[in-house]
Amino acid sequence: MSHREDAVIVNTIVRQALAAAEEVMGANGLNAVLRLSGLGSFVNNLPPDNLEPAIKATEYAQFNQAIEDFYGRGGRGMLKRIGKASFQYAINEQPALLGVAGAALKLLPQKQRIKFILNSMASALKKSNPQVEAWVEEEDGKIAYIESSCAICHSRKSDKPICYLYLGSLGEAVEWATGKEYAITETHCMAKGDSYCRFEVGEVL
Repeated sequence: MSHREDAVIVNTIVRQALAAAEEVMGANGLNAVLRLSGLGSFVNNLPPDNLEPAIKATEYAQFNQAIEDFYGRGGRGMLKRIGKASFQYAINEQPALLGVAGAALKLLPQKQRIKFILNSMASALKKSNPQVEAWVEEEDGKIAYIESSCAICHSRKSDKPICYLYLGSLGEAVEWATGKEYAITETHCMAKGDSYCRFEVGEVL
């Protein structure tokens, strides 16, 4: 499956990502990256917190690429930190959309907690944007989060997985749900020519 050419990202997702990026990189760093990626209209001007389309998925991918370009080898770690902060914004500002408000997670076994939060993330993304195709699988005891509409790598080409922001947000989500840090590995990536991006939950770190 290939990326949709008309794919968009909604305002609230872009707002979370930019607010998280500012927290991690500082205002000057964020503004430099926004200008580098052709998104100068968001300098000191975050999009509103609603579900209207904000930008094209290709532009969101350029934003991710620009962070790697701007920070060099440190860009990947920066993107993971932005992903972590982005999940925290989501859990604090949109708990109802995520379906976690009042969820009795502590009563569930660890594996059920992981599946719950990953399914909640997939569901929230699909509710906010009908273009999103995301789901959770369990195979041979391994839980994986999969998306075939990933905007982080939209139109990008690479010989290795590049969805670092997703690694950060999924890792933070699993840690939030379980209280433990798990290894998250991107085993498939659409930038490599795979038909979806797949993130596998590994062992406790």
